[in-house]
Amino acid sequence: MFKEMWNDIVNFFNSNIWDIILFFAVLVIGTIAVKIILNISRRMLKKTKMEGITQGFIMAFIKIVLYLVLILALLSIIGIQVGGIVTALSAAILAIGVALQNIIANVANGIVIVSTHMFKKGDWISVGSASGAVTNINFLFTTLTTADNRRITLPNSMLIENEVTNNGSYNTRRVEFTFSVAYETDVELVKKVVVDVMKSNGNVRLDKEPFCRLKNLGASSLDFFANCWCDSADYWDVYYYVVENVYNEFKRNNISVPFNQLEVRERKDNVTMPVIGKALPERVEKVREENTEIDLETASLSEILHAGKRHKKAKAKKEKKAKAEK
Repeated sequence: MFKEMWNDIVNFFNSNIWDIILFFAVLVIGTIAVKIILNISRRMLKKTKMEGITQGFIMAFIKIVLYLVLILALLSIIGIQVGGIVTALSAAILAIGVALQNIIANVANGIVIVSTHMFKKGDWISVGSASGAVTNINFLFTTLTTADNRRITLPNSMLIENEVTNNGSYNTRRVEFTFSVAYETDVELVKKVVVDVMKSNGNVRLDKEPFCRLKNLGASSLDFFANCWCDSADYWDVYYYVVENVYNEFKRNNISVPFNQLEVRERKDNVTMPVIGKALPERVEKVREENTEIDLETASLSEILHAGKRHKKAKAKKEKKAKAEK
């Protein structure tokens, strides 16, 4: 029996030797050709002005198509009917597309986001109640990092279907203010004080003149609208500077800010507030473990070796602590 099997194997190789050689030749040459084409495509894309995420989308698509063509060529060499496989593959793709239509919609919307330059990595955007700096755009999701260092992950479809405010689209932004003062205040004095404060900050651009005018006669105050222009990166520095210094200058120039009037009544009875709980405990500092994780794809050899030493020290420290507790 073994001899018959061996003879069958030998006969197979003798009768299909050229097909086998052709199969491995196409496999090796095809793999090399795919890598060369991908390398050339990557270099060409880097010379364009496309965003990095757009280049990633294109490279992933080219890679899938090239390897699919190579696999179909190899199957054809070994005698498998490619037409049936293509038909079955098309049916499978259609079925998967129906089942994963939401995911496919997110992928398509991700391509739209990148190709239309709605925003890019680093821009500060607002979508509904979410706002933050764009840290990543992939096939399915866009990730934001908020000002208090929280991560928000939004489906790409949500970004297409909702209004997106991009605060980082342009190099400059207008900073707007509203100041309220008492009715007896000199209007021209308020305008001069506010404009002088804005001009005193070197981050405020003077090619667009700072502006301040009386906007509204309120129920108990005169409301002034003011604005100035600055570089986008300086927006909050300018905003807080102007608000704080306008307040100081109002006091310096005896400009009063109106406030709500409240009626206050004095209580004659003694009020005793109950004390709940114990006094504050003494602070005990939390022992934080040093993060020894390292990205092997981007780290240098010295960083990897250093991380290994740190990991050994941390492990020894843990073992020592465990023995002490026993």
